[in-house]
Amino acid sequence: MTVLENAGTPPRRIIVGVGAGIAAYKVTGVVRQFTKAGDTVRVIPTQASLNFVGQTTWQALSGGPAHTDVFDGDTGVDHVEAARDADLIVIAPATADLIAKIRAGIASDLLTTTVLAATCPVVVVPAMHTAMWENPATQDNIGVLKDRGMHVLDPEVGDLSSGDTGAGRMPEPEAICEFCEAVLAQSSFGGKKDLTGVRAFVTAGGTREPIDPVRFIGNHSSGKQGAAIAQALTERGADVTVFAANIDPGILPSGVTVINTPSAIDMYETVQSVAGEFDLGFFVAAVADFRPAQDWDQKVKKSSENADGWALQLVRNPDILRETASRYPHLLCFGFAAETGDEAQVLEFGKAKARRKGARYIAINQVGKDQGFGTDTNRVSVVDGAGTKVLSVAGTKLQVARALVDLVAVQLVKKN
Repeated sequence: MTVLENAGTPPRRIIVGVGAGIAAYKVTGVVRQFTKAGDTVRVIPTQASLNFVGQTTWQALSGGPAHTDVFDGDTGVDHVEAARDADLIVIAPATADLIAKIRAGIASDLLTTTVLAATCPVVVVPAMHTAMWENPATQDNIGVLKDRGMHVLDPEVGDLSSGDTGAGRMPEPEAICEFCEAVLAQSSFGGKKDLTGVRAFVTAGGTREPIDPVRFIGNHSSGKQGAAIAQALTERGADVTVFAANIDPGILPSGVTVINTPSAIDMYETVQSVAGEFDLGFFVAAVADFRPAQDWDQKVKKSSENADGWALQLVRNPDILRETASRYPHLLCFGFAAETGDEAQVLEFGKAKARRKGARYIAINQVGKDQGFGTDTNRVSVVDGAGTKVLSVAGTKLQVARALVDLVAVQLVKKN
């Protein structure tokens, strides 16, 4: 969950419905991810699904009851209360039988009655044998659910429990959660594309400063936070360009323009040449402060000249954020500061950087062992250009990204 400091934001209430399929074991990962993010998770398994994952496991993972029958609760109207309170219902694995029941409006247990009473978004994640998935009856049922506004995450093609290979394999927990996050984000602002017409760029990844054709000076940045910000911007309708420094292109959302800028100089020159065309810039990449003064054309080999060591002379790289903010005052610049030290030290370092850079906002995150770089979660404090703290946010990197985009969206919408 996104946590805004002093905002009193309640946790999201998510119902995870579990069907009777072998893929039920994967759903434990879905529950873990939501609970880790701070969401309140209620697991409602079908009775038959308990043959695959037991009730005790669901109760331990969610921290709450895992009833299967309408009359298991104290009031007998648990399905109405659960449906009324939920922000999202995700059903995984959704078997052919369960899909057919939902399509027909059959309410034979706690899960199907809850779905029938629901007014929140419902995500259906089918998983079954290929022949069952491709059967016209199943395809017709899926079509009806989509027409009714339910969100269907189609199964993947892969190895099945039967030993066959084909469509019907349930996606991994990470893919399910990302799909659910997109649905939640859409519903949170009514699907409004309030950043349509906004031109935004994101610098992402970690620059590599070449020493010779096989060596470089680099850092541990994966580009995940920058990719998440690009996704959050596209969800809101922005036209997004990513200046990518050595990241896996597979982590970037579809629909963005990608320009490779592997070194600090590459990124600096590219950003400076086009920044005037944009309205918003997120400077998320970990850019090297220094680069080797010399870049050898051939691999530097061991020799008598460097037998006792090799001293590299480094020169300072240009400050991309500061120079861009100074040169293009119309551009809303949002920088990132990765700092080491304790929480108080990191915040002070970030505040000082904010006052130097001239950006509208700086997101400060504490990095180090098992923190920041390469992880799927993040925690940042945001300060304005004067160094005043305006926001704290923690959660998955996509949740953090959406909170940061929320912060700038208000200003951009007013401006436009």
